[in-house]
Amino acid sequence: MTDWGYEAPPGLWPLFFALTGAVVGSFINVVIHRIPLMTAQKNNLSFNLFLPRSHCPHCGLTLRWQHTLPLASWLFLRGKCAYCGDKIAGIYPLVELFFTLFALLLSCVEQTVAASLFALLFVGFLVPLALIDLRHGLLPDMLTLPFLWAGLLYHALAVTSALADAIYGAVAGYVALWSLYWLFYFFTRREGLGYGDFKLLAALGAWLGWAMLPAVLLLAASLGILAVLAARLYRKKSLSGEIPFGPFLTAAGALCYFFPAVSAAPLFGFLN
Repeated sequence: MTDWGYEAPPGLWPLFFALTGAVVGSFINVVIHRIPLMTAQKNNLSFNLFLPRSHCPHCGLTLRWQHTLPLASWLFLRGKCAYCGDKIAGIYPLVELFFTLFALLLSCVEQTVAASLFALLFVGFLVPLALIDLRHGLLPDMLTLPFLWAGLLYHALAVTSALADAIYGAVAGYVALWSLYWLFYFFTRREGLGYGDFKLLAALGAWLGWAMLPAVLLLAASLGILAVLAARLYRKKSLSGEIPFGPFLTAAGALCYFFPAVSAAPLFGFLN
């Protein structure tokens, strides 16, 4: 049985966890690419996260194992397909590099194996949710629902956390945006949020607890406003049109998870 309070050895642990992060980043790339396709092809049982094997999206040829090594293959192949020479999208090595460095950082700052693994799991859900929502305007149930259950499991296994806070957080997160959705629709007859946003906030409530939800919403709304204004000022984009809220929720959730005191300070200072 895993000892959730086990302190990692100082020597090989950073290297091991950095390699683990690279592998996780490679799998996250698969998730980002395939889950939107799986959502669109619900009845296609032959297409999932594992089948068919990894292949070049341009020429369709199946990649060999040496072509799928995280970061190393991209560097060795100079960012091109081994068969047709088509460029490999830069997002793939960036995601792998991010998770490698993030895992390395976790191994240095977290004191236990459990804290490192749960933090990696938390961000492992946030990154694909944010990127898929940015690309496709979609927060798929295949990610939001397991993310919610993982949050409840996190509180059930963590010694210092209360499972009741996680349950209340999941319920409050869903109800909060569900109520806002119908209030906005009642006055405008337009949809201001998607159902995926409800489930994402419910999942964040399960991870962070109900007390952090006001800070999450305040931060997400503030980040969204700043992003819209920046797009308007620097890219001359119109303020009208649909803007995915998922990336801002994920960013706010990450801030509240890793910096809870700093994230909640503006809110509590305002209330006081």
